[in-house]
Amino acid sequence: MTLSRHDAGSAPTRRDVLRLAGIGVVGVAGAQGCSLLTGTPQPQLLTSAAALPTPYAVPLPVPEVAKPVRSAGGVDYYELTERAAHAELLPGLRTPIWGYGGTFPGPTIRARSGRRTAVKLINQLGEPTVLHLHGGHTPPESDGYPTDLVAPGASREYVFPLEQRAATLWYHDHRMDYTGPQVWRGLAGMFLVGDAEEAALPLPAGERDLPLLICDRSFAADGTMMYPALEGRPGVREAYMGGVLGDVILVNGAPWPELRVARARYRLRLCNASNARAYELATGGPMIQIASDGGLLVAPRTVRRIRLAPGERAEVVVDFAAHRVGQHVELRNLAGEGAQARVMRFAVERDAADDSAVPGRLSTVEALDPARATVTRDFEFSSGNMHGGVGWLINGRPFDAGRMEARPRLGDIEVWRLTSDVAHPVHVHLDQFQVLSVNGERPQGPPEWKDTVELRDAQTVEIVTRFTDYRGRYVLHCHNLEHEDMAMMAAFEVV
Repeated sequence: MTLSRHDAGSAPTRRDVLRLAGIGVVGVAGAQGCSLLTGTPQPQLLTSAAALPTPYAVPLPVPEVAKPVRSAGGVDYYELTERAAHAELLPGLRTPIWGYGGTFPGPTIRARSGRRTAVKLINQLGEPTVLHLHGGHTPPESDGYPTDLVAPGASREYVFPLEQRAATLWYHDHRMDYTGPQVWRGLAGMFLVGDAEEAALPLPAGERDLPLLICDRSFAADGTMMYPALEGRPGVREAYMGGVLGDVILVNGAPWPELRVARARYRLRLCNASNARAYELATGGPMIQIASDGGLLVAPRTVRRIRLAPGERAEVVVDFAAHRVGQHVELRNLAGEGAQARVMRFAVERDAADDSAVPGRLSTVEALDPARATVTRDFEFSSGNMHGGVGWLINGRPFDAGRMEARPRLGDIEVWRLTSDVAHPVHVHLDQFQVLSVNGERPQGPPEWKDTVELRDAQTVEIVTRFTDYRGRYVLHCHNLEHEDMAMMAAFEVV
C-alpha cells in the first residue's frame, strides 16, 4: 500500500511557520540553475584556511557528566544553558562555539531506564533553538518537533520518561531549516541510558566506558568554524547542497586526539555526530560489537570495521591486552582519505588488572513480525523542485510542519519501505525499528533495534516498527543535516 497523503486544511504551511518565526523564506538555498536539475550532488569537502593540526598531539577530552540540579518524586531535574563561548579546538586558536553549558560537546547525561529525566533548556543564544533526544522514546511535547521553537531568552522543560532499554543516545539541536549550522557550531552532547540488565553484565565500566562523539569541522585562519551558509536564509550554498564535509576530525571536540590506555578491555560508545560524513571505523584488529542505536545486541559479534552514517551509534569492546606497552592503536576511517582517514589513537602505556568480560549472550530482543503489519508505506527520498528552487524531498514533497504524511495507529505494527536516489541516513522519531531487508536481502543474525538506517545510493530498505505509548505528531527525516534543512523531512501523527 502506498502512503496516503493528507493536507491539513488551514494548518500552517512550512512557509507560514518560517514567516511567523521571523525567518526569511526563499527557494531552497536561493540557488538558480542548481546542479540538482541535471544530477544529484554528493557531500563536498569544505577546506580549512587554518593549518591542520598534527594528529595525536592533544589528549582525548572526556565531557563532564552532568549533575541534576535536584531530584524529587522519582524525577531527576537537569538544566542545560545554551550560550556562546570560546574553546581551544585547534591548538593555539580560540574558536567561537555555541554550547550546552558553553562546552562542545555538551555535558554527558547518564540516566536510568524508567526513571523520569526532566531537562530545562535555557536559550541564551541570539537564535531560536529546539532540543531533540535522538533515540529517545519521548512524548510529542518533549520530542523536539522542529517548529517547537525556544526563543532567545526563553526556556522550556523537556520530560523524558525513558521507558526504554539501556542505550547510547545523543541530544542535539533540531530547529527547522537550521539544524545543520547550529549543530555544526556545537549544539550536541551524549545521553547514556542504563538499566538493570546492562548493569548485571561484566562489561568494562568507569573510566574504561568511553563516550566518543565523532564529527568533522573546517576552520578559518583565526580558528572560527567555517560553514557555507547563506546569510539570513536557510540552506547552504549550491556547491554544498549534497552535504558539508569538514577536513578536521574531532573526537569529543578535540582534533585527532590520543588516549593513554591500560592493557585491558575498553567499551567505546561510538556516535557519528557529523552533518554529512559517514565513517567506516577500524582499529586494524578485531572489535567486539555489543550494541547498536537501540541498545544491546542479542549476542556479541566480532567485526573488523563499523560503518556509521550520520546519527548512527554503535558500542564496541576493544581489548588492548592484545598489545604490548609502548604500542599504538589507531582508530581509522576507512571511508576517508588523507587526514580524514584518521580519527584518534590509543597509546598502550601500562599493565592493569581487568575483571571485565563480554558474555556470549547479552540481551533478549523481541522480533517484530512483519506478517502482523497493518500497512506497508512507501517513502521515497530524492531531489526535486520546490518553491521555485530545488531541494530534498520525501515522496516528491518538501516538509510541511502542518501536513501529516502518515497516521499510524497506536499499538500497530507497520512496514515502511524506504528508497533513495543517493545516500540518505533516515531517522525515525518516537520508536525504534528493525531492518527487514536491504535491496530484498534479509540481514543475517538476530534482530536488533535501530533508530537511524543508512540508505546507500539507489537502495531500498524495508523496516518494521510498532508505535507505542504516545499519540501525537513526530517526524522522520534524512540525518544528512543539509538535506534535512532543505526540506527532506516528513511529519506523521500517531492516533
